[in-house]
Amino acid sequence: MSAATAQRRVIVVGGGLGGLWATLAIAGGGQKVLLFSLFEVMRSHSVCAQGGINAVLDAKGQRDSIDQHIHDTLKGGSWLANQPPVKSLCEAAPSLIRTFERMGVTFSRTPEGLLDQRLFGGVKHRRTCFAGASTGQQLMHGVDQQVRRLEAEGRVQKLEWWEFLGLVKDADGACRGVVAMDLRSLEVQAFRADAVVLATGGLGQLYAPQTTCSTNSTGAAASRVYQQGARFANAEFFQFHPTAMLGEDKTRLMSEAARGEGGRVWVPKDPADRREPGRILEAERWYFLEDWYPAYGNTVPRDIASRAIWRVCRELGQGVGGGDRVYLDLTHLDRGFVESRLGAILSIYRKFAGTDPLDAPMEIFPAAHYAMGGLWVDFEHDPASGGVTPGSPRNHATSIPGLYACGECDYGYHGANRLGANSLLSASYSGRVAGEAVLSCLAGIERGADDLPAAPFQDEVARQQAINRELMTGQGSESPFQLHDALGALMTDRVGVVRDNASLDRAIAALAELEGRAAHMDLREASPWANQTLAHARQVQDMIRLARVMAASARARDECRGAHYKPEFELPLPSAGDADGPAWQHYRERWRAENARWLKTTVAEHGIDGPRIDFEPVDLSVLAPDRPRDYR
Repeated sequence: MSAATAQRRVIVVGGGLGGLWATLAIAGGGQKVLLFSLFEVMRSHSVCAQGGINAVLDAKGQRDSIDQHIHDTLKGGSWLANQPPVKSLCEAAPSLIRTFERMGVTFSRTPEGLLDQRLFGGVKHRRTCFAGASTGQQLMHGVDQQVRRLEAEGRVQKLEWWEFLGLVKDADGACRGVVAMDLRSLEVQAFRADAVVLATGGLGQLYAPQTTCSTNSTGAAASRVYQQGARFANAEFFQFHPTAMLGEDKTRLMSEAARGEGGRVWVPKDPADRREPGRILEAERWYFLEDWYPAYGNTVPRDIASRAIWRVCRELGQGVGGGDRVYLDLTHLDRGFVESRLGAILSIYRKFAGTDPLDAPMEIFPAAHYAMGGLWVDFEHDPASGGVTPGSPRNHATSIPGLYACGECDYGYHGANRLGANSLLSASYSGRVAGEAVLSCLAGIERGADDLPAAPFQDEVARQQAINRELMTGQGSESPFQLHDALGALMTDRVGVVRDNASLDRAIAALAELEGRAAHMDLREASPWANQTLAHARQVQDMIRLARVMAASARARDECRGAHYKPEFELPLPSAGDADGPAWQHYRERWRAENARWLKTTVAEHGIDGPRIDFEPVDLSVLAPDRPRDYR
């Protein structure tokens, strides 16, 4: 059998939308897939996505266009995203929605039976397809059913409740398999593969408990391959969702759809006003987003809204009750309309807050939500289309040969800030593209992983077992749970919504100290069966190393761009007025100068003493950055 026709084995790590789409593409192309997941795939964090998925269908007759979707995505990301992948992403979105439809996804529809679309932040057109307020869950059901079909045919094998620990590389440094741990038996085992796709999601647990992310969104897998040589890009860009529900245990997402469907954000004009919100008259309320950004109002992008809420609460002292909270108000909207469109988040708020958002405004504050940065991935530019070359083995390839990444764990599509409802789109699209790239990569392999000697696999198993033994028998005094708490507090306080270099310097020093402490843990548990503390301890160590990348990247970028905000380097926008006046001309000159210096991708490489930070150019071949972001 020739190399081109031989069946190969591919490992996909992660069972969310990115991993399932990659699995569909690879198994559908005739190759065998081993699908690893920390838990049942339908518990993946993709099911938590609420508001919708973007695609230009122009269902509302607003003369929306794919070119406008591309522009909104690039502008929303402060022009930092490589443009060919963004172009292909937006162009593929409509057909992706039709594919989901054929999978049986129950999108919300108009009374005429057409796909409904809602408004989301950073845009002026209704472009977001949705399934109530549980869109991610519905998309996952559709794709999961297709993967189950391939599983029944023997083309996919699921290994749920296994944790990825590290890569196995051959003598040339190419990825040829993984080492993983059975979370029940704690068995550590090597698995051979001709290519590996990492689709392990985000890293919001670096900010726990002030995060909307799942407890499994640790970023540990990405950290592990980074430590094995994969480059990590744009780590400083982390999105804080403006409308997170306050909670003692964690914060919970109140979808951006609430703003898109007409929700209004406000505080009492008098910060000393302690009346119930329903008793505060309209004239006594401050709708600050509408005042500051009249062109977009409550649908400004997330980074803009988060900083506005931060400013109102922390700098102006006008948060509700004098604290860190503002109102997200739905009470002026039709009750039946809100229930039908936002039922999932209403249920969450009722359950955990004990009040009904239809009767009283929700109380919200920004929380860590989404990583724009992630593993560096390549692409091949297609000059003919301006997008990426379909099926190129370079697409979504990391800097380690044979290793691909997709979904939130890569950095490919969002630049400095992600537009709402582009996450489900990028996860699905990137998974499919990565899968197609892997098929092309496999066609060029002459020597399969099964033909390799056993030594590199045995060596990596032994290394991972040694780490486990050291943790299980350690005589240290540090608790992994307390270290995680310290990490979350540190990141929230010093690498949060608003940053400054002095705080970042302290964070970098404190993280180095935390990493040292994490080498001396006491698990207080030596059980050889289902030892969750062992798995968590390993994740904490790798989260700290990834946090060092984020802090160092933030320290290296002395500007304000998207979610990365250092007030001391801000270029204040001139007052709204004549766009050709001298003030705006001078501002645009300074903005172009700043772009010449900082419109670059931050790239981190692992070093013994910490991350090494460098910068590389951004591909601007589709659309020249034409103007600064201005949502007023």
